[in-house]
Amino acid sequence: MPTTTTITSPTYAGEFAGKYISAALLSGSTIANGGIEVLPNIKFKQVINRIATDAIIANATCDFSATSTVTITERIIQPEEFQVNLQLCKKDFHATWEAISMGYSAFDTLPPSFADFLISHVAAKVAEKTEQNIWKGVTANAGEFDGFTALLTADAGLPTAQEVAATSTNITASGTVIAELGKLVDAIPAALYGKEDLYLYVSQATARAYVRALGGFGATGLGANCTNAQGTQWFNNGSLSFDGIKIFVANGLANTVAIAAQKSNLYFGTGLLNDSNEVQVIDMSPIDGSQNVRVVMRFCAAVQYGVVADITTYGITNAAN
Repeated sequence: MPTTTTITSPTYAGEFAGKYISAALLSGSTIANGGIEVLPNIKFKQVINRIATDAIIANATCDFSATSTVTITERIIQPEEFQVNLQLCKKDFHATWEAISMGYSAFDTLPPSFADFLISHVAAKVAEKTEQNIWKGVTANAGEFDGFTALLTADAGLPTAQEVAATSTNITASGTVIAELGKLVDAIPAALYGKEDLYLYVSQATARAYVRALGGFGATGLGANCTNAQGTQWFNNGSLSFDGIKIFVANGLANTVAIAAQKSNLYFGTGLLNDSNEVQVIDMSPIDGSQNVRVVMRFCAAVQYGVVADITTYGITNAAN
């Protein structure tokens, strides 16, 4: 008789469930690399308060006289609930998992437990989708929440002067990347330029074109050999900046979209550690005699920004403007 594989614990849930949710939601590049602020433990919704003042200095007098108006604005971040319901056949994974657990595989990143193997696989997929949702998700689509692109497109408060139209469908190293990033930087309000946490959030495609342009293949006076006469070999996965502003590569951004904003103005909210999170691996063998395993995840997530007037966009135009 063939050997059957049975998961040691039919159901995985409880105190360690949150650790897998953490891996899924926080391992996307934007969050893992500190690109935005994370607001955990949101049970239902959370208010983001921002304070603004006008001119606060006045000529001195003997009396107390208010020198400024204080305006308190708020935005609401309300994570949406999502779930993963996946059914797999143990037979399909048995050979791969068994080889790895015995140490014969060249790959050493998969966990030795079959249950952990399944959860890690699903968590990686959740992380990938969450990264995409952060920037270009649309809540009308199943499994998505409104990302920053959708929120900004619908926000009439986005200043027209800070909307830079995308003039090229393909940002290239040979002619457009320097010019297009320059347009974005030129539209940033003077009050924000030079802020420590100001970033240019760009796609992988834009970042690659920029690295190549700095390697001497640009057409804007960059020269043939560029940085240290190393050509494209100058870059070794270090930090990038443009006109003194740090560049953050956001893997979930569309290729022709970029955003200039302070990290402290962008938020990711989740009920990471609250009671609505659930991770389960259910072996169906003792229940219905099948070789099926069900993986169940429940979590919630959303993004929001604080002050739209402090955001500059490239390739994002508010629908009302």
